[in-house]
Amino acid sequence: MDSKRQHKFSRQILKDLSEIFQKDPRHFFNNSLVTITGVEVSPDLGFAKVFLSVFPVKDAEDVFYNIESKKGEIRKLLGNKIGKRVRIIPELAFFHDNTEEKASKIDRLIDNLKIPPADKNSDKS
Repeated sequence: MDSKRQHKFSRQILKDLSEIFQKDPRHFFNNSLVTITGVEVSPDLGFAKVFLSVFPVKDAEDVFYNIESKKGEIRKLLGNKIGKRVRIIPELAFFHDNTEEKASKIDRLIDNLKIPPADKNSDKS
């Protein structure tokens, strides 16, 4: 369970990273659309997991490769934003959030189900 402090810090990191990425999205993501879907921070606030949703999905590998190569730059930009308010700038780890893809796949499966109509006689006992 996250403490209030962790939750508040997570929200702040999400907000600040969003601003960083919005200033120059092509630098970080090329032509992909990327959304930060969540941030989880360790109890000591020294490590943050950042979850990203990437569209189109086929570009996700390239996006994560690019982000990994720019992780130091991203952390420095984050430090410039939060450095006066915190003791530690957290180490960042980026993860692919494929929740939306899974939901879309489940929707397609449900839409393609062949369910026979209910037998009218089975309702009468």
